[in-house]
Amino acid sequence: MGKYFGTDGIRGVAGEALDAELAIKAGRAVATVLIQAGTQEKPPESDYRPRVLIGRDTRISCDMLESALAAGLCSAGVDVTLLGVLPTPAVAYLTTKTDSDMGIVISASHNTYEHNGIKFFGSGGSKLGETFEEYIEFLIDDDSKVYKMVGSDIGRITHDHGQWTSEYVKYIASISNVGRYNGRIAIDCANGASSETARLLFRQLHAEFEIIADEPDGININVECGSTHLNYLKDMMKTGRFSIGIAFDGDADRCLIVDEKGNVVDGDMIIAVMAREMKAEGTLKGSAFVGTIVSNAGMDIFARENGFTFHRSDVGDWNVLELMHKLNCNLGGESSGHIIFTDHLSCGDGQLTAIKFLNVLAASGKTVSKLVGDIPRLPQVMPSFSLTGGAEQRDRLLSHPKLADEVKRLEEELKGKGRINIRPSGTEPIIRVLVEAETEELSMKIAQGILDLLGTL
Repeated sequence: MGKYFGTDGIRGVAGEALDAELAIKAGRAVATVLIQAGTQEKPPESDYRPRVLIGRDTRISCDMLESALAAGLCSAGVDVTLLGVLPTPAVAYLTTKTDSDMGIVISASHNTYEHNGIKFFGSGGSKLGETFEEYIEFLIDDDSKVYKMVGSDIGRITHDHGQWTSEYVKYIASISNVGRYNGRIAIDCANGASSETARLLFRQLHAEFEIIADEPDGININVECGSTHLNYLKDMMKTGRFSIGIAFDGDADRCLIVDEKGNVVDGDMIIAVMAREMKAEGTLKGSAFVGTIVSNAGMDIFARENGFTFHRSDVGDWNVLELMHKLNCNLGGESSGHIIFTDHLSCGDGQLTAIKFLNVLAASGKTVSKLVGDIPRLPQVMPSFSLTGGAEQRDRLLSHPKLADEVKRLEEELKGKGRINIRPSGTEPIIRVLVEAETEELSMKIAQGILDLLGTL
């Protein structure tokens, strides 16, 4: 992680760490990089003018950051198209579709409204690499190195009026191979970006559905709803009126499923279902797929029992994608619901994941619980330790010898029948403690002991 960039773009509390001034500087820095990459000379000597798309989710601070970011881009000579509220993967798709130089999304994904972020996608629809991010950070801190245009060299802003939203929805709908899904679907939009697209999408699929949490007011995004707060959706499923529940997060790049009994089907299980289907179709490259270091150990068992090769990357969809490219895999993702199908898109897309899962479900003739019932799982808990001292406290705790000694002791006690992973969050001031053991009670006991130890160090 850099000075401004975390694991998923620039993140912070809007108006504090992430304010309008930083957004303007980021816009100028990005514009400078794009112009340099496109012309290899200073812009006054060239007619080249990059084009950038900007999408956003529904949180109240997006207006401020969108205006500031667009102003920064234009001031350095880049044309901007404002797409309005749109899922993150839609912006990635449209960046490629429109042959734009970059797509930018203003969103803090699954976090609550006071947080926000700026995510960047290159012309191919993939997130930026570390080298690109480091150069942007350098230019943010050295204002003398960025371009500042005058006269006709200043960029212009145009507004999309739904054309490209329809284009994205049409593309995702085209991936469905179900004439009409016979079950009734419950959909949770997290009061986020899918509030603009989910209804359009599922109408095109001629599905019978009911949508909740699709009335954003700027501050209710991800509040007791969406893929990180599934209780209401689980209660809906227990009424017996629905055959499947689908939950997105604030920017709709994640998807989790709830079965007809109210049980959660997480990203690991979705990947397992898709791996099995794609292998049967002959479309799974190398009979392999990618998860992360926090993927459930049941994935290793599933892969071993079904003739797959399972690889683990570091946490973060960029890390998943990077390993997928390295290994030539076309399926990967995270237990949180970021699932990447590189045959269709170069990033996770919650609505695409939902469509792909519905394709398999409809063809199987099974209930959701039957479809996932044979996928092995180890009891897993992942509580978090809140940080109040910033990066200094984080680094001190994670490198503390007492923590290392305790983890080593606990792993020896598990005797290979579980595992422990402790890592900092890339988007929040917390340390996540993942424990897998033979029972949930033992997993929670071990995790609580580690949390208590962190509190004393």
